[in-house]
Formats: sequence, structure tokens, C-alpha cells
Amino acid sequence: MGDSTIRELVYGKGAHADPVACVEDIPAALAARIVTGYPHCIWQAVDHMSYWMEYELQRIAGDRPHYPEHAIASWPAVPDPPDDARWQSTRQRFGDLLARFAVLADADASTFEKAVLPDKPAGPASTVAAVVKQITSHNSYHVGQIALLRRMLDAWPPRRGGDSW
Repeated sequence: MGDSTIRELVYGKGAHADPVACVEDIPAALAARIVTGYPHCIWQAVDHMSYWMEYELQRIAGDRPHYPEHAIASWPAVPDPPDDARWQSTRQRFGDLLARFAVLADADASTFEKAVLPDKPAGPASTVAAVVKQITSHNSYHVGQIALLRRMLDAWPPRRGGDSW
């Protein structure tokens, strides 16, 4: 069953850039560079997306992870100094989490329609389908920011390609 459109968007399709391709060829030093006028670097955006994917996977598993009091709590500090091994680990974690969401997007109807507890005490319940759609939209938003940052850093398009208009 699942949702083929969402499954495709997990890895980017059409106007949505491929999140893995957008980060796989960036060296650690570039990923940690802050662009004037933007508060976060590429590395932080990747970690931020992973934070929320892990958070939502915990909710889907029936856990109640702590919801951060302030949005900034889901953004990590810039690694200092940027380290290739840590950046590789960050990218691997990101790719692994995307793969888990791709599996969920392709799940059978009973999984896709399964209820998920609210993320905030007074919040509404949700479904696996709704969570997968939300996280895919969230990722697409931040991957767009990464694409823009790469352009500003003269590092676009990615090795595997991307729109360059």
C-alpha cells in the first residue's frame, strides 16, 4: 500500500532536491562554514533533520520523547574544528534515517494508518502517514536551504547533479 509520492519525495523527486546527493560530496570544512546572513551551516541543518526524524521514529514506536521547549534545542552547535570522521558519521546517520522513512512510506495500510501519540501533552494524535508526510515536508524545506547555501558557497550542483537555474 503506502504512498508512492511520499516514498519518492523522501529521496527527492521533481522540484525536491535529493537530500543524500545534496550532502554526500561536501567536505567537512565546507559543511561547517557559516554563510553571512544565515544562522546555521549545512552540518547543522543535516543534524537538525536527523534530530526530528529520530524524534518522530520514537513517537511511531510508541515512545514519548521530550519535546524541546525552544526550537533552537533541535539545532546542534557548529563542530569546532570540523572533523571528516564526524561529518561522515552525521551523513551516515542522516542516510540511515531517510531509509527508515522510505520503508514507512511504503508500509501496508495497517502500519500507515496506525495512530501515533501526540508530541505535546495537549496536542492531537496523529497517524504514521501524517508523520511521514510532515517529516518529508520538513526535510524538503531544509534541503532547499542546503541547496541555497551550497550555491552561496560556490558548491552547487552536487556531484550527482541538481537544478542549476
